[in-house]
This record gives sequence, structure tokens and C-alpha cells, in this order.
Amino acid sequence: MFSLNASHYRKTCIGLSFKNVVGLAAGFDKNAVYLQTLETLGFGFVEIGTVTPVPQQGNPKPRLFRLKKDHALINRMGFNNDGMLKVAERLKKWRSANSGSGNQLMLIGGNIGKNKNTPNEEAWQDYAKCFTALFPYVDYFVVNVSSPNTPGLRALQEKESLRIILTHLQELNKKQELQKPLLLKIAPDLSQNELDDVIDLVMEIQLHGLVVSNTSISRASLKTESMQLEKIGAGGLSGKPIQKKSTDMIRYISEKTNHRMPVIGSGGIDDAQSANEKINAGAELVQVWTGFIYKGPGLVREILEGL
Repeated sequence: MFSLNASHYRKTCIGLSFKNVVGLAAGFDKNAVYLQTLETLGFGFVEIGTVTPVPQQGNPKPRLFRLKKDHALINRMGFNNDGMLKVAERLKKWRSANSGSGNQLMLIGGNIGKNKNTPNEEAWQDYAKCFTALFPYVDYFVVNVSSPNTPGLRALQEKESLRIILTHLQELNKKQELQKPLLLKIAPDLSQNELDDVIDLVMEIQLHGLVVSNTSISRASLKTESMQLEKIGAGGLSGKPIQKKSTDMIRYISEKTNHRMPVIGSGGIDDAQSANEKINAGAELVQVWTGFIYKGPGLVREILEGL
């Protein structure tokens, strides 16, 4: 009999024991509202957020679009969330309500970002605030500097800007009695030189891994008509069109670091074959988002049965 909680699905990575390798990427449960339901669907882990210090409405609607011909989405949500204090309180209640069950809880990642109105030179403070507020209630952190939907955010992927943010977070982490894994989420649009800079910095600061990748600003080789794309406008592209690009990045990172850099693979995963592709390229865990929208709640089971 198939069981989503079977022990052979467990995976140890970044110092944590995951119930299984299939997670839900950030951007779906931004405010930690649906954790109980998502755990019931079988996810091994869920990344909440992106969370910012102050609540944000995000960009004007409509801001999420289906590209059915490409099995893709374009979104320009803009870090809409309830803010770190409300999200932390929900996580606290969820943990309290489930602490006596005797079963291992689904692991929670905290994806953190900066508020839209925070200048880039002060961005490190926003990341530090979110890290401190969420620390008691998440199992690991993901630093998001790669969303295309907050003006200027991707400039923080430049080596020296990134160094300030990550160094400060690592200092905060080391002051804790029990440190938590800290990962960086990167864009699929980085040049090889930019990617090399990121890898070098992550190794230097001794981060625990990378999430590869976020959405793309590219519109190359899409089947959707250009007129429709122009009507939709700006936003991050996810789903099948970035599958190969993210897989190639994972393979490059794995080979360059001699398999010493843990990677959570994301981008175009909608079945066991595409999940296996990421794992074979070097990912230890995988995340779904667009595939979950198109395939529905049975996707986790489908992937695990086929791995």
C-alpha cells in the first residue's frame, strides 16, 4: 500500500530530516495559512513567504497569468504578504497545535525579502528583521534577492551587495544556540560569471545551499503569441520554459563544487521524470509550484511513486 509517510521517502539534507524530497516553493502559501492542508497533500516541506518586515499589498491586479500553450505562468505579485509579525504568530500557533501529535512535522522554510520602499543599501536590515522574527518557528531560511517583481531587487545578487546581506545573517545565525540552515535563492537569468561569483561567495560565507531557481524575465522560445505576452507585460516566468535552464544551472553548480553545494531544484517540475532530471543533475530536494497549479493535488504522490 502506498504511503506518503513511508520511511524510505525520507531524505537528510542541510542537516535536516525531510519526510520526502518534494516541497512546495515559496509564493503559494505566502502567509502560512494553508500548512495543515499542504501537509495532508503529502509535501515533505513548504517554503512560506516571501515575508517582509512590514505588510505589503503587492502589485496591482491582475498579476498572475496562465500561458497554457507553454504550461507556464507569469506572475508579478510583488511580495504581497501580511508581514513578519503576523506570519510568525501563525507559525507559532501551527507548531503549538501539532506539537503533541507524535508525528514528525512537515518542515517549514522561511523565504525572506525586503520591503519595496526599503533602499537597497538598507536591505540587509530588512533581511535581518525577518530572520530574527521567524527564527523560532521555521526550520531553515531562504534569502530571496532574485524576484523580478520588486524594483531593483535583483541588483542585490551582485557580489558585494550580496556579501553584506549574507555576512550579517550568518553573524546573527552564529549567535543562536542552535543555528538553522541558510540558503540563497537565485535567478535563472544569471550569466556564467555572475553565477561563478555567487558560488564563490556562498562557499566563502559557508551558506548551507542554494535554491535553483526563481522565475525568469526571459520570453525566449515561447509558444504563446507575442501579442498576448505584450498585453500581460512584465513579470516572472515559471514552469516548463525554464525547466532546462534551471537544470543546467544545477548541473553546473554541482560539478563546479564537486557535489559539495546542496541544491534544492525548482523549475518546470510537473511529474516524476522532470523531478528525476533535477535530482540526476545534482539536486537533493525538489520544489514544485507551477506544476502544482496545472496538475493539482495529486502531483506529490505522482512524483514520489515514480522516483
